[in-house]
Amino acid sequence: MALLNAQVREQVRSMLSEMEHPVKLLMFTQGEGGAIECAFCAETRQLAEELTSLSDKLTLEVHDFIRDKALAENLKVDKIPALIIQSAGEHPKDYGVRFFGIPSGYEFGTLIEDILMVSRRKPDLSLVTLQQLARLDRPVHLQVFVTPTCPYCPRAVLLAHKLALASDWITADMVEVSEFPHLANRYHVYGVPRTVINEVIHIEGAVPENVLMAKLMLVMDDQVMEELKRSWSRAGS
Repeated sequence: MALLNAQVREQVRSMLSEMEHPVKLLMFTQGEGGAIECAFCAETRQLAEELTSLSDKLTLEVHDFIRDKALAENLKVDKIPALIIQSAGEHPKDYGVRFFGIPSGYEFGTLIEDILMVSRRKPDLSLVTLQQLARLDRPVHLQVFVTPTCPYCPRAVLLAHKLALASDWITADMVEVSEFPHLANRYHVYGVPRTVINEVIHIEGAVPENVLMAKLMLVMDDQVMEELKRSWSRAGS
């Protein structure tokens, strides 16, 4: 049974017709090829297959999380189901845009927006933000915790993914809380969206671009980061 009904398929087909350059979806699952897949892996794979059938510029590559362990580690995939959005074509590139858990509900719209954004190869960010990102000289990992029914979460996820597209230093993950409850416990996720930056910087809610950037740029201050690590360690003990 199709996940997308005829009306939604036509709406998505119309949106994907605006893609400028080819895009590839990489999916990591486990137990494909006739075996029972992991929770939500089958649904995520089916969703990706239905999406790629709606545009010639969108392709899908499916990998087994265990069998393709080296590739998963190289792409920083440590849980499944996982979807990665990359540019395709002559010069493919991984921009650090990640979905962990099925992008359903409100997050389905984020997935479509991300595909279009990667196809344009250019995020819609302010000049000030781009100048700040140009100063980065170390890895930044953004994790945005969401639920499918949260209407504010897509804004937080899309902004994080825009930053990843704009900077090679940034990897940004959407993490669906109900599929990874151990991470919700680890990062004290009591409401969504909650954004975690490099494990120790935490932001509640869908904040504006300048507010997120003010927090993100703290990673450049070694003293502040050490203090935050100590504080987080005490809170977790």
